[in-house]
Amino acid sequence: MYFFRLKQNCFDEASSFVFICSKGKKSFLEFDDFLPLVQDVVDSHPGLTFLQDAPEFHSRYIQTVISRIFYCLNRSWSGKISVTEVRLSNLLQTIEKLEVQDDINAILDYFSYEHFYVIYCKFWELDQDHDLYISESDLARHNNHALSSRIISRIFSGAVTRQLVNGKLSYKDFVWFLISEEDKRHPRSIEYWFRCMDLDGDGVISMYEMEYFYEEQVKKMELLDIETLPFQDCLCQMLDMINPAEPGKIRLKDLKASSLTTIFFDTFFNLEKYLRHEQKDPFSALRDEDNGLSDFERFAAEEYEMLVAEEGGGETQQTEGLIMFFIFKINILFLTFIFDASNEQ
Repeated sequence: MYFFRLKQNCFDEASSFVFICSKGKKSFLEFDDFLPLVQDVVDSHPGLTFLQDAPEFHSRYIQTVISRIFYCLNRSWSGKISVTEVRLSNLLQTIEKLEVQDDINAILDYFSYEHFYVIYCKFWELDQDHDLYISESDLARHNNHALSSRIISRIFSGAVTRQLVNGKLSYKDFVWFLISEEDKRHPRSIEYWFRCMDLDGDGVISMYEMEYFYEEQVKKMELLDIETLPFQDCLCQMLDMINPAEPGKIRLKDLKASSLTTIFFDTFFNLEKYLRHEQKDPFSALRDEDNGLSDFERFAAEEYEMLVAEEGGGETQQTEGLIMFFIFKINILFLTFIFDASNEQ
């Protein structure tokens, strides 16, 4: 009966994938539907063999992979991946690569262990009380307090989060935040920050909303004795840069059509990156795309190198993997205790 229904309802790889992962019960996939698939990758992929002795740590890697899948595929922000969203993505092709590529870090989409390592280290660094959740004060310390308090408040307002736990971000939400913060050209990132800046939810970033976020940037620069640009001048620059279809009103489609969204968003809520942009040609961002890597992939590669260097480095990839394993092993017992306690509550 199962295979009869599979044949009757599925006409391509995408529909078959959804049918199999959902056990034929749904026409879409939710977070837990991916658990068996990614657990099998952890259990069987040669690039993750060093994790075999730490089964208690598998859940973090699995959560990261699935969160990245939803980040890239779930265009509707519904928490349910449709057959069409699978069909429009590279997920199935990436899964096929797992069969032939023994180096898990060579698969940059979704499954890279190095990317996971960077994301989780950032999370652990901010989570001061190690309750596995990020508070507003935790997030405020990200990248040396680079983000404005107003944009952080918007993140915690529910504009871009699925479910706050006692007013805190879950690890899944943090994955979405970090990728969005480091790759503001990604369509999901543009949607993420647009939702944050669109205070009244009318589908437009108005001049008032831009001024609201820019005010805090100006105050920060004044405290640092940095010359500031009057808002009207800044506004003219931003409108010229994005060139919205409707004068004075920036819509999501305007930002997605622009190649300079990184500069636009950083201007309004990331002072450190804003100042970095100010010191170079505004259009140099267009020339930064080397080796076909995304902004997040470049960020993860640089961060990983620094993290490994801090721990003494390694001569081979296998050695680096073992270093990562022993670094995490130090915290495994404590993490397991906290994770188990949170499940009992």
